[in-house]
Formats: sequence, C-alpha cells, structure tokens
Amino acid sequence: MSREQRGPNEKLGAVLALAGISNAGLARRVNDLGAQRGLTLRYDKTSVARWVSKGMVPQGAAPHLIAAAIGQKLGRPVPLHEIGLADADPAPEVGLAFPRDVGQAVRSATDLYRLDLAGRRTGGGIWQSLAGSFAVSAYATPASRWLITPADSSVAREVSPGEGSGAPLKVGHSDVQKLREAAEDARRWDSKYGGGDWRSSMVPECLRVEAAPLLLGSYSDEVGRALFGASAELTRLAGWMAFDTGQQEAAQRYYIQALRLARAAADVPLGGYVLASMSLQATYRGFGDEGVDLAQAALERNRGLATARTMSFFRLVEARAHARAGDAQAAGAALKAAEGWLERARDGDNDPSWLGFYGYDRFAADAAECYRDLKAPRQVRRFTEQALSKPTEEFVRSHGLRLVVSAVAELESGNLDAACEQGVRAVEVAGRISSARTTEYVKDLLHRLEPYGDEPRVVELRERARPLLMAPA
Repeated sequence: MSREQRGPNEKLGAVLALAGISNAGLARRVNDLGAQRGLTLRYDKTSVARWVSKGMVPQGAAPHLIAAAIGQKLGRPVPLHEIGLADADPAPEVGLAFPRDVGQAVRSATDLYRLDLAGRRTGGGIWQSLAGSFAVSAYATPASRWLITPADSSVAREVSPGEGSGAPLKVGHSDVQKLREAAEDARRWDSKYGGGDWRSSMVPECLRVEAAPLLLGSYSDEVGRALFGASAELTRLAGWMAFDTGQQEAAQRYYIQALRLARAAADVPLGGYVLASMSLQATYRGFGDEGVDLAQAALERNRGLATARTMSFFRLVEARAHARAGDAQAAGAALKAAEGWLERARDGDNDPSWLGFYGYDRFAADAAECYRDLKAPRQVRRFTEQALSKPTEEFVRSHGLRLVVSAVAELESGNLDAACEQGVRAVEVAGRISSARTTEYVKDLLHRLEPYGDEPRVVELRERARPLLMAPA
C-alpha cells in the first residue's frame, strides 16, 4: 500500500545517488530487512521508481526500512526527513536520548517502557518499524556524558497531588526491593532459557507496570538512588534479552536508558556494566574499535571503585573487542590483565549481585572466543576445555555457545569428527532454549563445514540442526 505525494521525491533520489544504491538494490535491501522481522515484502525496482519519480509513500514499516537500508550503506543513521518521508508515520526517537536533566531522564525511560509493550503485544509495533536501525554511533553521546558526569547531584522527586491521577505514589525501600527481586529472577531465567523464553518477556512488562509508576512517584534522594539503580538493572536486562533474540535496535535503546538510570543512581560499577554490555553488542555486530572504546569507558571511571572481579570482567570485554578488531597484541594484554584481576578477587569482596555469573569458567569461555577471532585454534581448545569443565545447569545458553566455539576449534585443527560431535551437542542445547545468538553461532559452524558437505557426520549434523534453523525468529 502507498499514498501519493505532490511531485517527485527529490530528496530520496539524491540520497540514493549519494549512497550508490540502485532502485533494484534498495528494493532488495528493504525486502531483506523486512524478512528479518517476519514481514513478507515484495518491492522491486518499479516500486522504488514510484517512490522517487511520483512521490509515492509506502505504508507501514517500509519508510523506516528504507531509511535503515540507506543508513547501512552510508554507515550512519538516516532520519526520515532526509529522504523526504517525514510525513510517514514517524519512527520515534524514544530511548535514544541521554538527557542531562533527571526529570527528562525519567520521562525518556518511561516513554520507552510504554512503547515496548505496544510492540510486543501486537507482534510487531515499533520494533518492526525500526528493523535494522542499530547504529553504533548512537552510543557516542551517552558514553561521553557518562564519563564527564557519572552521577547526578540530587534525584529527590516530589509530586504534587494535582500532577497525576489519584494520590501521588510515595516510594519506599520495600518498593525498590521488589524490583531487585524481579531482576534477580529474570537473570536466572535468561541464563537458563534464553532471552526469547516467555518468562523473559515479563521484564518489559515489569518495567511498564512496576518500575514506571515508581519512577514517576515521590521519593527522597536516598530512596531515589536505590530506585534508579534497580530500574537500571532491569532495563539493562531487557536490553540483554533483546540482544540475545536479535532485536538489536530495541537493545540499543534499553542500554542507553539503563546507563542514564545508573548515572542517576550514582552507581559507577553498574554504569560500567551497562557500557560493557554496549561493548559486547558493538563487538558482536562487527564494530570492534567502537567496542574497545566502550569497554575502556567502563574501565576508566571504575579505577579505584569497582571490585577486582568487576575490573576483570571489564578487561575481558575489552579483550573481546580488540580480538574482533584483529589486534592480537592488545587482546593478549587485556586478557592477561583480566586474569590478573580475577586472581586478586576474594570471596569476601563486595561484588555486585549482577556479577554472580562471572568466574574462571566465564573468563575461559570469552578467552576462547578471543582466540577464535584471532584464528588461534590451539588456544581456543585450551580455554574451551576449561570453560566446559564446570556443571551447566544454571547457565545453559553459555554452555551451548561454548560447545560451538569448541567445534570451530576442532574443525580448524583438522578434527572433523570431533567438530561434528561438539556441533551435535551444541544443537541439542540450542533446541532447549530461545536464543537467536546461539542459533547464529550454529549457523556459523555449518557455514564453516560447507567444504565437507558430503561427509556423513556433516550431513547428520545439518539434519539435526534443520528444525532449529527453520524455527521462527
């Protein structure tokens, strides 16, 4: 469906020329982005010609997909007004702002919580419209503002009786404790069942129904700091789950708001944890250099503040980014520093609750991925053996990822049978959880096995993986 504008869309034509995208190329990119969100689109070069020469405006998610497709080619976000489609249903910028003012920060976060509910309930909503719109450059302002001022001077809030519906909500420590308990429960479910499990989807609901009214209520500075911290934890979790299920654009917005809330909480280690999550996302998306910047931002403000175990994790995330960027020397130095910090950690340290997942097995697992990216299979095998040595009942998804990394190492060492054996085990684990990230790891393994496609063990693995790869995203 389309509606007609008056005259040609010269802006769209000019930006297409600047990006070097043909009509057929744009149509193909838009259809592909739509398919990633479960949309069946059949645009062709004639459709694009109508958009440009006749000013036709496609309906639904298409204008945002057009902007995303062009933005991917240009390497930067492309707003709708730049391509002459500003009068389409606007893709809100909700969640991308990092306001300086605390009151505006509350509005920014609560607006995002409300927006997400509409998307999940309808099976599309804004997240379909924003398909493919992740832009690593959107992290620049939040990271720099957090580095400059990692804490607000005061977050106390007093709501007058006439400002909202009913009596103003007075927030206390018991309200904050409920949010912290919800975050702890969500962390356990996410590790065991993946970000796409139905129980994980309750996190956005909790943010809308529980956290938002509290943030908009009245509280002292002390209670407010705790409230912002608990809300930041839940918001980061929502981002992590979105990241795990392939909703990169949603994850980015949650992460930005989580960092702003951590600043209001004056919780520098938590802010560093959010930055580390941003770094892992950037690294996963192929932006190694930007991943290094974000990890180093986490480290910089936490010197002398965070526990040894926390600093170890931040250095480990930095190593992941260096490895993705192809810098073996820097990755090795960061890994050595991460191991050194971990050796200094003691059971009596006041580690944050959100770091409960991190120990030597997680260090070994990420070290293995570093060496996988650096194409050093011997080191991958060594660290993967350590990572797989512990029980996995609590961290099922991590176990699946480690098995795939192990399979890749075996393959690169020339051990096809061992690679397929580990691959079969990984597929079995992946079938028990809902994690787009784990599925992508399996796809990568199968791609690496294509030269051995006629081998019986490879054929068996591919058949076992078929239901997983055909499952809806």
